[in-house]
Amino acid sequence: MKLGGFDRTFALLFTVMLAIAAGNTALQSVLPALGRSLGVADSAVAAVFSVSALLWVIAAPYWANRSDRHGRRAMVLLGIAGFTVSLLLCGVFLMLGINGVLAPLTTFVAFIFARMIYGAFGSAAPPAVQALVAGRTTREERTKALTLIASAFGLGTILGPAIAPYLVLGHLWPGGPEVGLAGPAFFAAACGAAIWITVARLLPREEAASHGAAASYPSIGGQGSGATITAAMAAPSQPVGFFDHRIRGWIIAGLVIGHAQAMTGQAIGFLVIDRLHVTPLQALQPTGLVLMMGAISALLAQWGLIPLLDLKPRALVLAGAVLGAVGCIATGTASSLYGIALGYALTSLGMGLARPGFTAGASLAVGLEAQGSVAGKITSINGAAFVLGPSIGVGLYELWRPLPYLTAAAWLVCLLVYGYLSLRSSGPGPGASPAQ
Repeated sequence: MKLGGFDRTFALLFTVMLAIAAGNTALQSVLPALGRSLGVADSAVAAVFSVSALLWVIAAPYWANRSDRHGRRAMVLLGIAGFTVSLLLCGVFLMLGINGVLAPLTTFVAFIFARMIYGAFGSAAPPAVQALVAGRTTREERTKALTLIASAFGLGTILGPAIAPYLVLGHLWPGGPEVGLAGPAFFAAACGAAIWITVARLLPREEAASHGAAASYPSIGGQGSGATITAAMAAPSQPVGFFDHRIRGWIIAGLVIGHAQAMTGQAIGFLVIDRLHVTPLQALQPTGLVLMMGAISALLAQWGLIPLLDLKPRALVLAGAVLGAVGCIATGTASSLYGIALGYALTSLGMGLARPGFTAGASLAVGLEAQGSVAGKITSINGAAFVLGPSIGVGLYELWRPLPYLTAAAWLVCLLVYGYLSLRSSGPGPGASPAQ
């Protein structure tokens, strides 16, 4: 990579990606406790995840195309502004609800509106960041640089839940309003504002000739699979449909894996509260620990085990399905913090193997002329799982606490059988690409 100005620019763009992921997952990690504290239904909390993810999935391709025509710097600033405004409004609405100014249901309706801003505009930054990085590197350096930038999303999923419990604040002043669980939202908004000012002052105005690709929704359990890097690197592509016989099996695998991960990840905060019999505030640190262990396990699979074992895509999917199913059963039946954390870490380890597996399998199933189209399909699948997955998982949890985990385990067992019979083993393993 280039030295001098590029180093500063690269560090700035890495910080943008890290902040977006960390701020989002920090807020997600405290939402179950917030919902329980305000007395709203668990399904209302799931709706917050789903609406934001839906708008991200819809808006991300639009902003990726628009950045090619209207400038990368402007799109980076727009994405950070959307992130900042959304988190600030989230904090305000939540603080009003905590202090009884707004009714619980009204608080969450307003909160969903604020999250819609994030879903609609926060997705503008990642493709523009990719394009700026790609335009400032040689072709030999580009994959490594894009992988490193994309790893900020994965690191953010560790950092967000880790720091969130320490951002729960007391009263603004003696006798004044309580900030409480709205603290992580205000902290993330303050970081976003500082980053926006820094980007506006320091990011060069010249535009890159390269293009970026839509990124998957940065969510708890949503560590990447490498598809966005492929899409950003690919030339204009031959269209490939979701039901194309060459990739259909891999698409099915991706849907099962993504929904299993979204269902289990978004219900974990409620599980910690109920299984440990603690108050919502007392659950914050154990919830953060469980989520952090899950994120570390997934990144360990992608950064360590996959390059070391060099497994083929089919083997990665099958191994991931086995580990994920065992982990889901262990998580759903655990009664202690150690059991929940160990089960969720095992689940995340399996998903960390399986997600790059189905991505690489779909990529190897087509020729060079279709790589961009297939990568776009994989990114869509990764994002779509976090639209319905959280609501399905929390809805099943309301029926019976172990149900989302046992359901996900059953799906993964079915995937194991289907993958063994139907998926073709071809080509080398996917390497170590933790990109979204």
